[in-house]
Amino acid sequence: MVEAAAEALPRWAAAPPAKRAAVMFNFRDLLKRHISELAQLLSAEHGKTLPDAEGEIARGIEVVEFASGIPQVLKGDYSEQVGSNVDSFSVRQPVGVVAGITPFNFPAMMPLWMYPVAIACGNAFVLKPSEKDPTVVLRIAELLAEAGLPEGVFNVVNGDTEAVDALLDHPRVEAVSFVGSTAIGEYIYKRRTDSGKRVQTLCGAKNHMIIMPDADMEQVTDALIGSAYGSAGERCMAVSVAVPIGEGTADKLVESLAPRIRALKVAPYTDATSVLGPVISKQSYDRIHDYIDQGLDKGANLVVDGRGLKLHGYEGGYFIGGCLFDYVTTDMSIYKEEIFGPVLSVVRGKSYDEAVSMINDHEYGNGTAIFTRDGDAARDFWSRARWHDWYQCAYSSSDRVSQFRRLEAVIVR
Repeated sequence: MVEAAAEALPRWAAAPPAKRAAVMFNFRDLLKRHISELAQLLSAEHGKTLPDAEGEIARGIEVVEFASGIPQVLKGDYSEQVGSNVDSFSVRQPVGVVAGITPFNFPAMMPLWMYPVAIACGNAFVLKPSEKDPTVVLRIAELLAEAGLPEGVFNVVNGDTEAVDALLDHPRVEAVSFVGSTAIGEYIYKRRTDSGKRVQTLCGAKNHMIIMPDADMEQVTDALIGSAYGSAGERCMAVSVAVPIGEGTADKLVESLAPRIRALKVAPYTDATSVLGPVISKQSYDRIHDYIDQGLDKGANLVVDGRGLKLHGYEGGYFIGGCLFDYVTTDMSIYKEEIFGPVLSVVRGKSYDEAVSMINDHEYGNGTAIFTRDGDAARDFWSRARWHDWYQCAYSSSDRVSQFRRLEAVIVR
């Protein structure tokens, strides 16, 4: 695959940006035309609901639309007389053959966040999707060829660790982008940088929501149901920790959440009323159950227990209902580690200051939201976040909700 990409690279890199953009325009139209078919393929293999699958593909299409405007993005700069009789100019050129290694939880969207831009910039691309759900990637690759992309510019290689190592070590691969677990991300980063090559790795996260005493509890509950339990909690940006400030706020939150979680419809994607599908594999199913057991062993209160769920006709499926832990403490594994399942932990905060420190001190602290009617509190949180330089803030005065997210991630609801 790498050799095929390297062979196709020179001619594609030399193509005018407008020609490369035309392929992206065609690709975008084909993706929109086939979105229902692609969602069916994705849901059948991954298990997520059809609305989730369609939403994922729509997010990917947004990046293809951006890549369609690549001629403007690729313009260089020119400055006269930066020194005596010295002019300065810059040009943007393709890197070469680049590779993407993507996770199971967004088998369409994550790759679409990578290769359309890379290809539009004149690079050749080799994609290694998750071995758990590669089918939708292969179908999208057919659409990309139909859009007019020359053979060899985009390639898909299936496999597991052996395929990953082959890409990392290949001398013709100039750059690698990875999204997945922290352990694998650290491995890829080290192995790749040891050879002096470009690499970016986006890894695990533990996303928090602070709930102030003045928050609109109905809004808070709606947001947590969507963020913590959507796509069975298998999202990089899922809010997995709620931090209500004060005992009264915590009691109201749990009282509001518990019946909503119990009412979540767990069913296969073929059921139009399904809210939660199965988790991806037996390995994930067992790991999530193990975390729940650890939380119970450490004294957390399992208010809603989604274990032991058996659906008629799907008794062997990896279905887990929504779970809600209360009285979680920061020394517990269910707080410290990414569970990647439909499990929400409530950590009762004594004060706003304690909550901010808790998030800043978390090893995997990432996306964060604060629900409050006080705009000053929202702005204060923004100014005190340790990761301030890595976050952008969107503040809505209508509902007074301030959301923060890492620049390399997107919250998908």
